Amino acid sequence: MDLANTSLRQLASALHERRISSRELTQAYLERIGRLDGQLGAFITVDPDKTLSQADAADARIARGEAGPLTGIPIAHKDIFCTEGWLTTCGSRMLSNFVSPYDAHVIEKFAAAGALILGKTNMDEFAMGSSNETSHFGPVKNPWNLAKVPGGSSGGSAAAVAARLAPAATATDTGGSIRQPAALCGVSGIKPTYGLVSRYGMIAYASSLDQGGVIAPSAEDLGLVLNTMVGFDTRDSTSIDRPAEDYTAALGQPLKGLRIGLPREYFSGGVSPDVARAIDAALEVYDRLGAERVEVSLPHSQLSVPVYYVLAPAEASSNLSRYDGVRYGHRAAQYGDLNDMYERTRAEGFGAEVKRRILTGTYVLSRGYYDAYYLQAQRVRRLIVNDFREAFARCDVIMGPASPTVAFGFGEKTSDPVQMYLSDIFTISVNLAGLPGLSIPAGFGASGLPVGLQLIGNYFSEGRLLQAAHGYQQATDWHRQVPDMARA
Repeated sequence: MDLANTSLRQLASALHERRISSRELTQAYLERIGRLDGQLGAFITVDPDKTLSQADAADARIARGEAGPLTGIPIAHKDIFCTEGWLTTCGSRMLSNFVSPYDAHVIEKFAAAGALILGKTNMDEFAMGSSNETSHFGPVKNPWNLAKVPGGSSGGSAAAVAARLAPAATATDTGGSIRQPAALCGVSGIKPTYGLVSRYGMIAYASSLDQGGVIAPSAEDLGLVLNTMVGFDTRDSTSIDRPAEDYTAALGQPLKGLRIGLPREYFSGGVSPDVARAIDAALEVYDRLGAERVEVSLPHSQLSVPVYYVLAPAEASSNLSRYDGVRYGHRAAQYGDLNDMYERTRAEGFGAEVKRRILTGTYVLSRGYYDAYYLQAQRVRRLIVNDFREAFARCDVIMGPASPTVAFGFGEKTSDPVQMYLSDIFTISVNLAGLPGLSIPAGFGASGLPVGLQLIGNYFSEGRLLQAAHGYQQATDWHRQVPDMARA
């Protein structure tokens, strides 16, 4: 079977018609991981015995006629989701020896659907980064050019899907960590409305921003996986209880009359010329499909980066206080008293970027600075939400670049954290507002590197977003383009 361009629906059909077994399919992916991942570093943990055991159980389930759409499909999981009996490291030395005693809600949902755990993918430490250079387990390489970053923090998931080491992968998005790496790796990725996917068992970075999602080759694939991931969970106080929805139901419907909002702030500078050309060409495709362009404004979007880097570190400084060497995870080998153990454990266990954000967060929450920074950032966050509300009164979908540039080189931005943070300038505001957003491949820029088109929707409009993305992908073949590695 050609794994380079076989959709999830085609894989499911082959499994259900018994043209291939789950064991055979899984072995094919495991063979590719063993052969190619040494170059990429996309996976932290792979356990063939466990995965093949799940494949055998899936084959038995298919034989009994009890299969669902994802039964027997191997799915890679970002190593931020707790997975019973598997190392769950969050890309950090702090959790490098942590074997989870329970499953995240997302993992439970896939298990109930009969999907397999293909492995745990590499990521920026505690999801803090835009290039996948901060992982304790080493950087992930971009399959299109091994000298370039894959984006982050879900770089392992994006690289694995782009190289066809996995048919789909879970991911998380706090400020663009699904959409930006999807764009840089030439695959599709969606961040749902905040609260649609349970955060139970998803290791927290910034609780009011974190949201689980999926990376896959196409919008149709995204919809199939999202159908399994979404669901109410009483263990997550932010989980939203709403009727189940088939996110593939509207795929194939015409786009005539779709109102596309184009924020002037997204097209007024700051985007590299090669990315701008690809986005313009993508919008021309939508013109031919009958969509209408509407100019909108998001006047406070330029403040999203400073707002995010006040609020997210503030929440991180609280969430990461639990890693003290007492209960689980890394503990310093030598120390004097209890305070010394705390200090040495955290100094050894956390990397430089995580320490930077903890210090920033502690500072903005401290007495004397809380009002000036944290509360002020929350006020601006509300203005950003209001901007989107006004924009969606005039349009159905907002479009623009997912990243201001194509993938950049290793070390290019690590010496200047602010430049690294600006990589997410077009994605962060979506998290601050809790809106759904996705990125799809939209051509190539400098040196043949992928460009991503971002689509942003109003709350709970995932179906419409996927319809718009699918319509574009039916008219183009960018999502079918794969790096040479994927054909190996």
